[in-house]
Amino acid sequence: MIRALALLLMLTLALPARAQEAVAVFTAPGVDTDAAAGTAPGVSLIVRSTTDIAILAPALTGFVTRHPQITIRYEQWGSNALYADSLRACEGDGPGADVVISSGVHQMVDLVNRACAQPYRSPLTDALPDTRKWRNEIWGITQEAAVTIYNSALVPAEDVPQSRFALLDLMRRSPLRYRGKIATYDIQASGLGFLFAFMDSQAATTFGGLLEGFSRVNAVATCCSAEIIQGVAEGRYLMAYNVLGSYVASAPQANIGIIHPTDYTLFLSRALVIPRGAANAQGAALFLDYLLSPEGRRALTEANLIQQPDREDTSLPESARRFISIDPTTLVAMDRHRQLNFIAKWRGTFGQIAP
Repeated sequence: MIRALALLLMLTLALPARAQEAVAVFTAPGVDTDAAAGTAPGVSLIVRSTTDIAILAPALTGFVTRHPQITIRYEQWGSNALYADSLRACEGDGPGADVVISSGVHQMVDLVNRACAQPYRSPLTDALPDTRKWRNEIWGITQEAAVTIYNSALVPAEDVPQSRFALLDLMRRSPLRYRGKIATYDIQASGLGFLFAFMDSQAATTFGGLLEGFSRVNAVATCCSAEIIQGVAEGRYLMAYNVLGSYVASAPQANIGIIHPTDYTLFLSRALVIPRGAANAQGAALFLDYLLSPEGRRALTEANLIQQPDREDTSLPESARRFISIDPTTLVAMDRHRQLNFIAKWRGTFGQIAP
C-alpha cells in the first residue's frame, strides 16, 4: 500500500494553511536591500508563487534591473496553501499579493472564476495562444513537461519504461525489485500532483492499471519535487512518475535519466493572475509583460521553465504532446464531489499507512 496520509478533502481544507516557505527581496544593482524593505507602497511588488526562489531568481533580477524603481518581495508557497491564502485575501481576510503564480493551474482558474482577479491586456498577452489565457485575467508563462525519471546507475536499460504501458508491464513483471522504489506526488499535499493525476484519469486508459501497479509495488507518495528528485539520485527510489521536468533539468544529476512518455506527455504552463485587490496592479502588469517579452522568455528558458523537447533526444512526436489548457475545462478538477470521489478512489486503491 502507498505510504501517504490519505485525509478526506474536507478535513484537508479545514486545516490552517501553512504560510510561505521562504522569502527573498530583489532590488536593482546598487539599491540597498535593507532600505528597500521600507519602501513606500506603489514601488514594492509582492509576488507569491510556487516556483522555487533559486529557479526564478534570474528572471526576478532581470525585471528589477530593467525597472529599478520597483522592489520585489518574493514569497515561495506550496500550491494548496497559496490557493487558500489567495482565496482568503479575495474575501477580504488578510493582505493579498500583487502577483500570484502557481503550478496548480486548476486552482488559479478557480480564483478567476470566483472574480478574484483583475483584467489586463497588452500586445504581449494578446499574442499568447488561447490555451494559455482566459478572460484576460489569467496567463500561462511557462512550458514544462511531466516526466518519468529513473536512476540510470541502478535501473537496467531493459527496465526503462518509455511509455505508461511499459511502466505497467514493469510493475507487473518485477514487483519485488521495485517494491517501495517508485515515487509520485501525494495528490493531497501537492496541488500540482493532484492536477497531473486528475488529467491522467481523464486522458489515459492506463490510469486504472497505474493505480493497481502502484499498489502492487508499494509505491511512495510524497509532497515535493525536490525530495522525489533527490530520492532517485540517491537510490532511495529507483523511479518516479509525473515529476515536473523543469526541476529535474534545473538540478541535473549524472545518474538521473529522463523519460518523456511516448504515449503522451503532459505539458503545464504555470498560471499568473493579478489579484483583484492588488495594491500595485501597475507593477504587476509590468512584471507580466516582462515575463512574456523576449528578454523574460530568455530568462525563463535559461531556468528550464520553458522547455522545447528535441525529438531527436526524447523520441516524442508532436502528436504525443498534450498541453493542459488554462480555461474553464480545468474547473472539473475543482468540483468538490469529483475531488472527493477521486481521492476516495486513490485511497481505495492504495489504502492508508501513516508515515
